[in-house]
Parts: sequence; structure tokens; C-alpha cells
Amino acid sequence: MRHGISLFSSDRGITPAALAIVAEDRGFDTLYVPEHTHIPVRRDAAHPGTGDETLPDDRYLRTLDPWVALATAAAVTSRIRLSTAVALPVESDPITLAKTIATLDHLSGGRVTIGAGFGWNTDELVDHGVPPARRRAVLREYVEAMRALWTQDEASYAGEFVTFGASWAWPKPVQPHIPLIIGAGAGPKTFAWIAENADGWMTTPREEDVPTKVAQLYEAWAAAGRHGTPEVHVLVTKRPEAEDFEIWSEAGVTELMWPVPDKSEAEVIAYVDRLADRIRIRHNTATGPRPQRV
Repeated sequence: MRHGISLFSSDRGITPAALAIVAEDRGFDTLYVPEHTHIPVRRDAAHPGTGDETLPDDRYLRTLDPWVALATAAAVTSRIRLSTAVALPVESDPITLAKTIATLDHLSGGRVTIGAGFGWNTDELVDHGVPPARRRAVLREYVEAMRALWTQDEASYAGEFVTFGASWAWPKPVQPHIPLIIGAGAGPKTFAWIAENADGWMTTPREEDVPTKVAQLYEAWAAAGRHGTPEVHVLVTKRPEAEDFEIWSEAGVTELMWPVPDKSEAEVIAYVDRLADRIRIRHNTATGPRPQRV
């Protein structure tokens, strides 16, 4: 299994670029950052963790733009993948977002993975003109339209929510296919959407019995006629026991996501060092051995 570092990036604490340097040096595979364009003061949407309109903390109000944050990380690293956990594509214009992501993939040498959500904060979606009841359909069209722009010399798209005529758009991503991992609660509807439109699933902080749910994802994947197997990225929310690694591996988990605190640079570096030692990821140096992972 691979190992990623997840930072709830804000305008406080360690910067994504500083963390990316440390994470890459310690042998981690991916850096994840979140997205919220804004948080409406008056809200009706219940937070999945609190169960009502209250938020767990004020970082939701202070998140950095994920693509700018990842660009700063790309500029100071050479190997670590650059991902979101999760981005909200439907809150951006799909044409300009396609350009942003393609540019980041181009400049980073093909290191982008999109971790996307449907959007639990429906008040936030409404401010962007997205009808909450149709947010899955909107995301599907955004994904299809962006893929057209990334892969076609003269791209066009005609849908209910996205429409544009034949257009030129470069740069194209370095990767022939930018991976799309959906972060959402497990269930038949989510897994069917992933099997039809995405490359894998990212667990939520409240997910339990991951092996059973991964098996359900595999069933949906096969039912959709997909070849290969889906990516499964598990957000680690408690200190795992040794047997948990074996359970995850046997279930088909491909990457573990380890959250780190948004504290000072010194505090986070010390935290990452302890984490790397605990899960036996060795330092990755230019002349040293390849990282050894569980």
C-alpha cells in the first residue's frame, strides 16, 4: 500500500509547500489538501460530523485554494503526487478549472490526482448556482467536459449544465488520464457513480467496516463492465494496530491517507517524522534505498 499525507490547509500553520518537501523526503507518496470556496454564514446544511449546521472548527472558513496550494508544492518537489481531499469541481467554471488542472499536471510532470466530492455543504453549492438535488449530475458533466478538453485537439461538449462549441485548449495534461477518486459516503448510489465515471473511492472520516464496502465497490465496478480494479484510498482516523494493515491490504486498499495537524512547521515536521517511523517509511534520498513500506 502507498501512504499519503493529508493537510487541512489554512492560512495558519505549516504551508503546503513546506509539508510537501518533508513528506517527499520521508517517503510519502501523496500530498492531499481540501477545498471550500467560502462558507455561508446562514446555513441549513448539516455537517456530516456534527449533525447540524455547526462546524467542527474554523478551518472550513480559512481553507487555501487547493490548486494554488498544490502548485506551490509542485515547485519544490519532484516525486510526490498532488491531490485534493476533497475538491469541489462544480464550484468552479469547468473550462477554467480544466485549464488550471492541466497546467498543474503539465508543470509538475504528471503528478496530479483529483480527489473530488459531491458537496455536503448544499448552501455553498447554491451560491455557485448548483442545484443540490442534481449535484451528482453536474459533477458528471464537469468531469466529461474537462476530459474532452484534456484529450481532444478540438474539444466540445453539450450537456444540461455544461455546453461549449469546438475549442482549442492547451496545455494538455502529461498523464493520458488524470485519476479521479471520489470522496463520499459508501453506498450503492456512490459506488455506481464511481464505477461509471471515476477511478476509485476515498473514505470519509466516519466510514466503518471498510473491507465489506470495498467488496461492494468491486461488485459495482464489475457490473459496470470496468476492467482492472478501483483505487481505494482510506483516511486513517485512529491509530491502527498491526493487523489493520493486513486487513486493509487484503481488502484491496491501495493508499492510506494520514492526517497531520495544521500547526507550526516545527511541530508538523516532528509529527511526520514520528508517523514515518511508526509505519516504517524510511527517508527517501537521492542516493539511498527506495522507501520501504508496510
